Amino acid sequence: MTVQASKFTPEVLISAPRRSAGVPNARGDIVLYTVSTYSFETHSKSSQIRILSLKDGASHLVSEDTGASDPVWISDTEVAFFKGSDKGTDLFYQNVEAPTDEPNLIHSFHGSLSSAKTKTLSSGKVALVTAAVTTPDGNLFLAADEEKPLSSGRTYDSLFVRHWDTWKTKNENALWYGQLAKEDGRWTLEKDSFNLLVGIKLASPIGPFGGASDFDIHGKGIAFVAKDPTLNLARYTKTDLYLVSLKSFTDQPGAPEIVKTGNLIGYTHNPTFSRDGKSIAFFRMKDKQNEADKHQLLVIPDISNLQKVETFYATSDDRGSWDRSPSSILWTADNKHLILSAEQHGRVLLYKVPSSASEATNLPAPIFEDGAVSDAHLLGDSETLFVTTRSLIESSRYLTLNHESQNITEVSSSAKNGKAFGLTQDQCFDIWYPGSAGYDNHALCMTPSNFDKDKKYPLAFLVHGGPQSAWTDDWSTRWNPAIFAEQGYIVVCPNPTGSTGYGQAHTDAIACNWGGAPYQDLVKAFEYIEKEMPYVDIDRSVALGASYGGYMMNWIQGHPLGRRFKAIVCHDGVFSTLSQWSTEELFFPEHDFGGTLWDKRENYEKWDPARYTGNWKTPMLVIHNELDYRLSIAEGLAMFNVLQARNIPSKLLVFPDENHWVLKPENSLVWHKEVLNWINKFSGVSS
Repeated sequence: MTVQASKFTPEVLISAPRRSAGVPNARGDIVLYTVSTYSFETHSKSSQIRILSLKDGASHLVSEDTGASDPVWISDTEVAFFKGSDKGTDLFYQNVEAPTDEPNLIHSFHGSLSSAKTKTLSSGKVALVTAAVTTPDGNLFLAADEEKPLSSGRTYDSLFVRHWDTWKTKNENALWYGQLAKEDGRWTLEKDSFNLLVGIKLASPIGPFGGASDFDIHGKGIAFVAKDPTLNLARYTKTDLYLVSLKSFTDQPGAPEIVKTGNLIGYTHNPTFSRDGKSIAFFRMKDKQNEADKHQLLVIPDISNLQKVETFYATSDDRGSWDRSPSSILWTADNKHLILSAEQHGRVLLYKVPSSASEATNLPAPIFEDGAVSDAHLLGDSETLFVTTRSLIESSRYLTLNHESQNITEVSSSAKNGKAFGLTQDQCFDIWYPGSAGYDNHALCMTPSNFDKDKKYPLAFLVHGGPQSAWTDDWSTRWNPAIFAEQGYIVVCPNPTGSTGYGQAHTDAIACNWGGAPYQDLVKAFEYIEKEMPYVDIDRSVALGASYGGYMMNWIQGHPLGRRFKAIVCHDGVFSTLSQWSTEELFFPEHDFGGTLWDKRENYEKWDPARYTGNWKTPMLVIHNELDYRLSIAEGLAMFNVLQARNIPSKLLVFPDENHWVLKPENSLVWHKEVLNWINKFSGVSS
């Protein structure tokens, strides 16, 4: 499915098909994926489950039921998926070789299930593990069964009170498992499903974003991660890895065994069993209060001995010698190597390392360096990977990669390598410029598709959130540099101090330094653009940022750099660092400002944008959402109040039904139009 566009506009971006990562079957000849599309003509969303044949490249429809979700393979030719309703969740399966047949019901669950994961067992049966909201007594929760209280009052005696965009209840996430078997040609759920976490004070997947990467299955058990229940959940990131052994996926669970990892006591994620189920790899951070600490690779060589845990690239200070932070794990077919993805210099690359720490003597070298890898799977038992990537001009690209020879074959490109959007790779380039700390900083840049080096274009200066994050050569449906480029801007996306992918020291240096080195790095970037990019009309510059980027918009407003911009856009930003204890994840301000508000108040005050509101002068669009519990609506209202009181041209856009992000298509279109109209008005760009 390809959308052809004469010009890349917000409507094109939002309505373009969104294709998921591709997942091959065990045989390695068919790939499963989903596609969703929004129509501004019918104001409705459509979704499909599809397969792609790697033999002939043909794509076939499996289901176009908009209620179908979480498709997973249960055989080489059959796919299972959920369909939810107010009565619960039904599990169906469909033969992909006969997609015209009606899907068959496997089982109806009296609850809301998601994040399914399956594994074919030696018996030919299939283990199923899924996440579900679960009541305090260990049963599946269904909203329709809940009695409506006469009062709307809520009481709390511990944290969290609310998380991301939801007020907490007594219910928690839990993992449920069961066994699928084929009898008389039809798949059924044997016996019943079981709550893996019944009777223990552990919750998994970890909210608000946890899913199938928080657990994994092998033939005789389940591994999962969960936050340490002995610590304040809002103040600490510490999560532990647990293993539960099962005699059968039709039996009640045993007690979870915790995995101890010495001085590494931080966030744990991505447990991944080896192909033979004998070993498990995972990541862990060192610090228990730093969400942006480096991910370190660990392996338990033999899961029958959880006391032996190997740490890769270990050092005496427990910080590790590999200065990258990998995010995904894949075992090779022979279990001798691991394929890891990790961010580096604005890209997400693939690396290959031995699966034994003693053999991993050399730091990893990348085996794939193009764009941003979002997923990778083995094709059968071969040396070939099926890889999903994206880039600044490509929304979804499928390719195969031989991890031995590193030969690459393109399979499918959603955007025809940008052509479908009228974009080309020639529009994208990188710059490196002197930073404030004595070493070069990096930025990703983009020009309009009709760029003429002899003409001048206004600058769109984009500051990322996080702050421990980065602009990468990746596709986005929310902050897409190409949208601004196609309006007629030169887009520059700097990765200043605090950004990821440039070594942990660069990331860590933002702590207790929010308006210090990062701001100076941005000043340096602006100076570089003014001096080295003659096609930029620097006097028509605009600045935009969200979250920490929104903080920086307010900081810039109160400092000299703010006077260099014609207009500013602040989305869900920080007005005052002194109000950061109204957030939900308290470990974030506690780490980034060096302690609590009462112990380290000077750090909060030093980097408080509200101290400099007397300097605000630049026209500003403020966007804030009422379901944003990370940075409450009061932040946006305070900004707008100051702007209005100072008679600065300003506008406030509020979405009562959005969280930290604007996700609903119609709202997203309004967001884009308001943002573009604002910056175009002050930069003189004609839309």
